[in-house]
Amino acid sequence: MKKLLLFLSLPFLFLSCENKVEKVDRAFYYWKTERNSMSLKENQIIKNQNVTKLYIKFFEVDYTEAMGNFPVSKTDMRTSFYNENSMINCEIIPTIYIKNIVFKKSNEKDLDKLADNVNFLINKYSKEKFDSATVSEIQIDCDWTASTKDKYFYFLKKLKPLAQKEISCTLRLYPYKYPDKMGVPPVDKVTLMCYNLINPLEDDSKNSILDLNELKSYLNTDKKYPLHMDVALPLYSWMQVYQNKQFTGVLYNGGELKKSLKPIKPLWYEVTKDTVIDYKNYLRVGDKIKYEEITTSQVDQAIAIIKKNVKLDKEITVTLFHLDENQLKNYTDAEISHFYSDFTK
Repeated sequence: MKKLLLFLSLPFLFLSCENKVEKVDRAFYYWKTERNSMSLKENQIIKNQNVTKLYIKFFEVDYTEAMGNFPVSKTDMRTSFYNENSMINCEIIPTIYIKNIVFKKSNEKDLDKLADNVNFLINKYSKEKFDSATVSEIQIDCDWTASTKDKYFYFLKKLKPLAQKEISCTLRLYPYKYPDKMGVPPVDKVTLMCYNLINPLEDDSKNSILDLNELKSYLNTDKKYPLHMDVALPLYSWMQVYQNKQFTGVLYNGGELKKSLKPIKPLWYEVTKDTVIDYKNYLRVGDKIKYEEITTSQVDQAIAIIKKNVKLDKEITVTLFHLDENQLKNYTDAEISHFYSDFTK
């Protein structure tokens, strides 16, 4: 009987080991646009965490009727970014965010030109801002829809032979769960974005950055995604400001402000004193704040949900969003390290 039980248990053992992650490459997104170089603290974080990859937003692509497709929100990086010793062994991966309206408004001729322009700018910035650092991968970030997938996929196919590099793209949870409807992008690999799950202006009772029940509902599929898949997790908070019941903007570094706010219900606070933030944002008494933050416990639970429900390869990249000393001071070095290493446990 013992031998029979052992024999029966072997297939289950092999199945459980088949999808176990054995190696994690540690990465960060770098999404700032207003700084010439990383701070000493951010460089230290890279060194302490043994980070091997940085997905840096080079620029975004937007569209207007007057200008057509054009680059915006360029990350203002000088070559000093690449001079720190801690950066020498860190792979730079240019990341380009393309708004979905670009694919709504563009024809194939426009997309041919867009692919050429994107490749040109990536090469230009790599040479000028990163001392001609070797680039082996480009990541494209886009919230494509069922109506724009054909044009988006056409663009990706055009970019590949021009760049002659590995092409990856971000994958939101909806296209992950419904590949038959949303299509599978023609890229080498994808990064599953496990955050920004809910439109922040549509549900005032949920944390739009990371709602664990929402995450679980999208990952309840038994199918393995047909491409190699990496994982991205959030390590940031923000405050949505409402004045006269109207949304007026977002504060990214308002954590200290929380101490002087009056809690009125879960996630929601009221301003009790006229306050100036960063010399440009003025909060008035009575303004409402929805403060969404991500705790260590939430990230730990998200990792457990992903490990239980997503079939991952033996070697993956885990990327944290994003490298910002003001946001990361909410986590200890040990906690950040565990966000990577827990995938192999």
